Amino acid sequence: MAIDYAERIPNNVELSTNRTLQRALEQWQPAFLSWWKEMGPTDFNALDVYLRTAISVDTKGWANYGYVRMPDYRWGIFLAEPEADRRIGFGDDFGNPVWQQVPGEYRSQLRRLIVTQGDTEPASVEQQRLLGHTAPSLYDLRNLFQVNVEEGRHLWAMVYLLHAYFGRDGREEAEELLARHSGDADNPRILGTFNEPITDWLSFFMFTFFTDRDGKFQLKSFAESSFDPLARTCRFMLTEEAHHMFVGDTGISRVTKRTLEVMKELGTDEPAAIRRAGALDLPTIQRYLNFWFSSSLDLFGSEASSNAAAYFAQGIKGRPDEKKYDDHIVRDATFELDVPDGNGGVRRESVAMRNAMNEVVRNSYTEDCMRGLNRWNKLIEAAGHAFRFSLPSTRFRRTIGNWAGVPTDPSGRPIAQDEYDAQVASWLPNGDDRAFVASLMRRVIEPGKMAAWIAPPEKGIKDRPVDYEYVRLA
Repeated sequence: MAIDYAERIPNNVELSTNRTLQRALEQWQPAFLSWWKEMGPTDFNALDVYLRTAISVDTKGWANYGYVRMPDYRWGIFLAEPEADRRIGFGDDFGNPVWQQVPGEYRSQLRRLIVTQGDTEPASVEQQRLLGHTAPSLYDLRNLFQVNVEEGRHLWAMVYLLHAYFGRDGREEAEELLARHSGDADNPRILGTFNEPITDWLSFFMFTFFTDRDGKFQLKSFAESSFDPLARTCRFMLTEEAHHMFVGDTGISRVTKRTLEVMKELGTDEPAAIRRAGALDLPTIQRYLNFWFSSSLDLFGSEASSNAAAYFAQGIKGRPDEKKYDDHIVRDATFELDVPDGNGGVRRESVAMRNAMNEVVRNSYTEDCMRGLNRWNKLIEAAGHAFRFSLPSTRFRRTIGNWAGVPTDPSGRPIAQDEYDAQVASWLPNGDDRAFVASLMRRVIEPGKMAAWIAPPEKGIKDRPVDYEYVRLA
């Protein structure tokens, strides 16, 4: 049956007049819905959820709220409004007109990057598919589902690019995006972080704060691309990605607030006492933070990368907020890296700036993460406690790049492997931590009520009260 594109798939890409693209998406949409019903939050597909839906890119249309069942969500295809006479903003072709079609010489590179980005979107839905059974409130359950459907829409955004600009190769890649599955032993997702299980809400909040923040920086890099359809697609995706990071940021804040309340009630900061009272002690939160931050660091790639240099030179992928830099060509600039010296120490190495683009973006990401930690630490400081959350070094627990497999402590100090093995259980979530966190995961479904380990939000969604029935379970 033909799809009513104006109603079923809101878009601003003239889908109704593009018969070739229509036929491609007519074949892909049923496969997507089958994937959603099999690998998404399947036990909740019959529920009415108070969701935000984008139906256009203007301020009135991009955020429409109302009850919808998730399989009926209107996954749209939107590009940000075009910029008149937009010019290439970086690399060897700086100042030339941007591309409206894929240059033949960059076809494989662009397809690879779009596929890799697209693969992360359904992966996170798969990782989070069972969390609804342990949601700490209806408010949080609704936020989980909002993140899920928007990751689905982001998949549609990447699939649109593959179908519209890459022909048969693009259609085959779009099919493969639904064939791979998070954690699958035979056909896993492309990037390691997206194969990590997310079985508890502390991990979910960490993921949406740290890993979705990586997504923010990847999208901002693509938003600078000389391939204008990719740039415009990612600029619109960023408006939705902000909510995912908000969920993580406020989620960890609320966990911290509740912990501080329990510490005040008990008159102690002793972790065992906090746990006995049914709250998450601060050191445990820190260990989860160490895990998800270090895992997300690898998503940026190696510190020195010939691929990153080529993407920048070719104008395919730039630095986030490229306009803030003075030199947009950086043909002769260099960057100083810390690398292992092979003898348990550290040495400085100068590399071409273009080769260090991954590290430039990773440093900006780290600074952005630190702003969140500063907000959480102000809560702890205001409560009169000396404990502070900290980011581990970008050298810690790396599996990609110069520091891959090099044992360090969280401060980045190289140490012997046996010392690392002896102490890692105090730096990362251990078996006892995961068992305790799992014991707290009990679903709370009465409107306005919260699980005992998390504080309520400061306000509800779209001017609704916190005790609003965000998900109709009956």
